Amino acid sequence: MELKKGLGIIFLSATLLLSGISISPDVSADTSKTTVNHSVKKDLPNIKILATGGTIAGSSESSTDTTGYESGALNIETLIKAVPQLKKLANVSGEQIVNIGSQNMSNSILLKLAKRINTLLASKDVDGIVVTHGSDTLEETAYFLDLVVKSEKPVVVVGSMRPATAISADGPLNLYNAVKVASTKEARNKGVLVTLNDRIGAARYITKTHTTATDTFKSPEQGYVGEIAGDKVFFYNEPTRKHTVQSVFDVSKLKKLPRVDIIYGYQNDNRYFYDTAVQAGAKGIIVAGAGNGLISDAALAGARDAVKKGVVITRSSRVGSGVVTHETSDDKDKFVTSDSLNPQKARILLMLTLTKTKDPKKIQEYFNEY
Repeated sequence: MELKKGLGIIFLSATLLLSGISISPDVSADTSKTTVNHSVKKDLPNIKILATGGTIAGSSESSTDTTGYESGALNIETLIKAVPQLKKLANVSGEQIVNIGSQNMSNSILLKLAKRINTLLASKDVDGIVVTHGSDTLEETAYFLDLVVKSEKPVVVVGSMRPATAISADGPLNLYNAVKVASTKEARNKGVLVTLNDRIGAARYITKTHTTATDTFKSPEQGYVGEIAGDKVFFYNEPTRKHTVQSVFDVSKLKKLPRVDIIYGYQNDNRYFYDTAVQAGAKGIIVAGAGNGLISDAALAGARDAVKKGVVITRSSRVGSGVVTHETSDDKDKFVTSDSLNPQKARILLMLTLTKTKDPKKIQEYFNEY
């Protein structure tokens, strides 16, 4: 692992030096060095980049390695130095929140990140935020922030599909575009945005659709809200669901989030996953059901018993797009339906709604509104 990181850093160093950029020999994930500042220009917006690791900070000993790299090997200082053009867009400063692969993003880190963003955006010296993030769970973090950020200022979440050491790495341009979007006045009050591959998506609608392709992030039904073309930012659509300053969810005093698990529906499934989740302390369960959120009779019995024990059941779908409709049987069973939220985003919303209420009718209203 250390050899891979070292060789990858040497490769990246050579690439940057060829571009006329010098970097410190130590570009490891040192989170004690949390801030990078450039000279301030009064005519430019002030953008803070909060780094969490991921592929965009990934490193490998091979320039053709796009899957076996180490996520979060590089720190925010290196990422900013790799894109000197950022200085023309904004007064950029960086802060390392964590440096991990996004599969290790936890509830506690989500809370830490959200609280830090709200603190920064409350300052008149910060005009926008960019969050660098691993792509695998990027959409979950973006949607969480969409529900809890308390500002109209732009927040843009960005990642990459290729590590920094790869041929044609997409991270540098993605980061440049994210700062450009966060610097525009048009990005205000649009909720949290996600920018990769020259597209701009709303956190509520964007999702990862391919394991490795650079155009993986799409909005299958609702479409993108904008794009970057010819070094310009274009917006075409507006998010229609409640977000940010419209949201009732407040994490400022929260120290933890309720546990919510996801159970996948499949042929010949059974109830034991539901029983196990209840025994493990789940307060809510998202059902990634077949088709319109359906599960077998055996699994249904487990879900109904979970409700009797105070667990909130929310039906979503494993399909990937479309609305899970609310039926008369859901009212009878006291189930909630996820609207068009996929299972992983439904989990985010259910965690937050459980900080407000355990009433399935009220929770259903939240799912209809957010």
